Amino acid sequence: MLKPAGGQLKARLFQIIFESDSRLAKGFDIALAGLILISVAVVLLDSVASVHERFGVLFYRLEWVVTVLFTIELALRIYCLEKPWLYLRSFYGVIDMLAVLPTWLALIAPGAQTLVVIRLLRTLRLFRVLEMMSLVGQGRLLLDALARSRGQIMLFLFSVLMLVTIFSSLLYLIEPPEAGFTSIPRAIYWGVVTLTTVGYGDIAPVTPLGQFISMMIMLTGYSIIALPIGVFSVEVINALRQERYSDEACPGCGRSEHERNARYCKYCGTWLNEETPDPNRS
Repeated sequence: MLKPAGGQLKARLFQIIFESDSRLAKGFDIALAGLILISVAVVLLDSVASVHERFGVLFYRLEWVVTVLFTIELALRIYCLEKPWLYLRSFYGVIDMLAVLPTWLALIAPGAQTLVVIRLLRTLRLFRVLEMMSLVGQGRLLLDALARSRGQIMLFLFSVLMLVTIFSSLLYLIEPPEAGFTSIPRAIYWGVVTLTTVGYGDIAPVTPLGQFISMMIMLTGYSIIALPIGVFSVEVINALRQERYSDEACPGCGRSEHERNARYCKYCGTWLNEETPDPNRS
């Protein structure tokens, strides 16, 4: 990777914070993950009344220590990048900001610190430390496949919604209010629960015709589940055939979803090749 501009300090910070090819960088990521797990555990335990009574003050102090450390870490990430605003708009950048905001927001909105469970998403960085980045790549492929099939899936969901609305409206006309069908939206709720075969049992038809329609909806639910799965599977296969991404971080914005033969970052235009200088700057 080309060293970020701004001197040896920025270059060294970049290698430690954004890379994982050295012992120090791996130790940084592991320590960061440990802090994340500690902070989430503190929030979970603090929600238990009996534990809060005994350790509430300790938990409060621990949470602030961790938040200050995360705030410093975020500031260092911004400092060592050439184009930090692009990083802050990326997935990991948003997660990093959300990791520090809840505790600060709790100063003006008590209870907001519960949202620190979002920090668990930051443990995704452990995959590169444990040399499991292929799993992250596979996750990216699944998201790409989902994006490609969104049109077919949206059409499928719209069709299902129409069927549920029609069947639910029939049940609203057929069933007495005492059965729970007091309105069409309430009947649609029943239709969704029935179609997905969840069956809470809070609303149930009592007439023979209504029970017959319910049976039809349940059978329809079983038969249509395979349709979006088939569409999604085809797109996953297509995405696997086109896999070509690298996991190297960009020294400009910190993002890593680049094609393996890319020379410039597709997000900020920073030169990526460590072996040779940028020909456009020579």
